[in-house]
Amino acid sequence: MTLSASDLVQEARSRIREIAPQQAAAAEGCVLVDVREPAEFQTGHLPGAINIPRGVLEFEVEAHPAVANVADPALARKDRPLLVYCRTGGRAALAADALQRMGFSDVRSIAGGIVAWTEAGLPVHNR
Repeated sequence: MTLSASDLVQEARSRIREIAPQQAAAAEGCVLVDVREPAEFQTGHLPGAINIPRGVLEFEVEAHPAVANVADPALARKDRPLLVYCRTGGRAALAADALQRMGFSDVRSIAGGIVAWTEAGLPVHNR
């Protein structure tokens, strides 16, 4: 059976915790990870977010040669709470699922991504 991208996102969503933008805004002590591409991040992002694109996320956890053997310090502790988002939630769901499978114990995804965040009237940092 062949799966579509939508099928993969739906499967990931069944295994992760998604929270509403308002809940995400109230969350404290989380590392906020924007998994969009750098050009998307530069157009506006959540205050305090770091940008680790979905395409290199897993490699950044383990300092893989694909990312010049560099790990992102934000991903150094697998017990640290992570809050992941993208544009509409699909990439974030896939990222959250992958991070959980890699041993991260407290991963949440923002339902609806930055689109839902801005629709809720929450702040966005523009560069």
